[in-house]
Amino acid sequence: MIRILLADDHALVRRGVRLILDGEPDLEVIGEAADGAEALALAAADPPDLAVLDIAMPRMTGLQAARELTRSHPDVRILILTMYDNEQFFFEALRVGAAGYVLKSVADRDLVEACHAAMRDEPFLYPGAETALVRDYLERAGNGAEIPARVVTEREEEVLKLVAEGHSTREIAEMLYISVKTVERHRSNILTKLGLKDRQELTRYAIRAGLIEP
Repeated sequence: MIRILLADDHALVRRGVRLILDGEPDLEVIGEAADGAEALALAAADPPDLAVLDIAMPRMTGLQAARELTRSHPDVRILILTMYDNEQFFFEALRVGAAGYVLKSVADRDLVEACHAAMRDEPFLYPGAETALVRDYLERAGNGAEIPARVVTEREEEVLKLVAEGHSTREIAEMLYISVKTVERHRSNILTKLGLKDRQELTRYAIRAGLIEP
C-alpha cells in the first residue's frame, strides 16, 4: 500500500483528488493538509511514502514544502499537482526534488499513473509538455543560455509570500521567528532585486510566480 499525504488549500479539490487516489487498491491517503506548513507537520508526525502538493497555498507553497521535505525526509517521493501549465514552475519543481508535475485539469487521467511512476523512481511529466520543454531547452542551449537561477533566496521568498498575503511586518517576524528589522531588510532586498516599488507590485509578482492565487 502506497501511503499518500495530500496538500491543497481547497477542500473541494482535496476531496476530489482523494476520491481518485482512494479508488485505487494500492493507494491510500493517510493525511490532508491545507497548506505547506501543515503538510510538513503531518509528515514529521507520520512520514508518508508520497506527498502530493499543490503549488499555490497559504503560509507555505507546495514548492517550499517540497524543498523542506526533500531535506528532512529524503525517502518521501513528491508530486506537484497544479493548475499552472508553466515551464518556470516545472523546472523549479525539479530543483526542489519533485518526481513529477501533474495538471489538475487532467488529474483524473494522469494522477494515478504519476503516483506509480514516482514510487518506481521514474519522472512523470504530463503528456504534451515534453515537446515544448525540449524545444525550450534546445533554444536556450543554442543561445548559450542557462535555466534561470533563483532571483531571491529561500528566506526572501518566504517573506515575499507573507507580505503578498497581507501580513504585517510584526506578524511575519513572529511567524518566521526572526526580528522585525530582519523582515524589513528582507523586504527591502526583495524590492531591490525584483525592481518593484510597493506592496501592490510585490503582490502582482507573487501571483505571477505562483506564490499566491489571484
